[in-house]
Amino acid sequence: MELEQEEGRGLARRRVLGLLGLSALAVATGRAVAGASTPAGATTALDLASNSATAAAWGGAVRYRRGRAMVGSYLSLHGRTLTQSLALRRRQLGRDQRIVHLYYPWSDYYPAAHPEVPAEAVLMISWKGTRLSRINSGASDHHIAKMARLMADMKRPILLRWGWEMNGNWFAWDGVHNAKKPALYIKAWRRMHRIFRQQGATNVAWVWAPNWNSGPDVSWNKFQHYYPGDAYVDWVGVSGYNFSKESPKTLFSPIVKAYGKRKPIILAETAAVGHGPHTKARWIKKFAKYVSATPSIGAVVWFDTDTQKGTRRNFRPDTDAESLAAYRAMVRSSRFSG
Repeated sequence: MELEQEEGRGLARRRVLGLLGLSALAVATGRAVAGASTPAGATTALDLASNSATAAAWGGAVRYRRGRAMVGSYLSLHGRTLTQSLALRRRQLGRDQRIVHLYYPWSDYYPAAHPEVPAEAVLMISWKGTRLSRINSGASDHHIAKMARLMADMKRPILLRWGWEMNGNWFAWDGVHNAKKPALYIKAWRRMHRIFRQQGATNVAWVWAPNWNSGPDVSWNKFQHYYPGDAYVDWVGVSGYNFSKESPKTLFSPIVKAYGKRKPIILAETAAVGHGPHTKARWIKKFAKYVSATPSIGAVVWFDTDTQKGTRRNFRPDTDAESLAAYRAMVRSSRFSG
């Protein structure tokens, strides 16, 4: 798929950035599923769609609960459909995904629903962008409004991660490809946010999600320069992988320190890759400890795939029994019962 190729190129570039960074720094609507369980204290779709003042301040349409992290995945497993992949993880983990992550191209894709996604799950949509001039000129207003109505009509909580990793240099919407002016990104974000509000898409929570390190790592391209403002962001996300053996603290603490006191944090794209025997399991355990010690993290979304073109990395947590055991222990702990 074109999307997989695009993502593969992005991952390859992020691997290079990781090297530079080291030197520079469950159930579908009411049906029970055999072997599945809902973690104690888990929220329901109605909880997540709460419109209370607290929810508006902390998570918007997808409510943040301090000390409880929702955990889910982007699932693309070789030889399996999404439905089959969800079933496999349900059997392995004994629970459903709380977040199911899908990627949307910018245009020519207008799904009315996602019946394969469990009704109790939150849908996270990473919607690709375009050159920012196409948005800021108003030329894309009709298209944006159409997508807003589509998401509103889904009538389920949605985490919308538009234009992610804008501080990199591998996407059409990043600063490098838009005159090195982060203000253009902010303008586009606010315009889209306004259009969604006008179309009544109140079930959408906006996820602003830079990459953990910037490429190029220069002053104008720091992630802070792209932040649209508290009024336009519900969750602050981040992408980060241990490509160069980075610790979870190295990958995520800059974002947590910058925004964790004002916004809930979502680790929107992460996974462990192995660097030899036992290393993947060890990193997963370190990751679980880091999240447990960081209460502002309200969601974790694993990049669970072995099919990414352009890279030989295997991001699946079940590449070996030890890694799967560590991942299962993590997702079934009380910290991940959101």
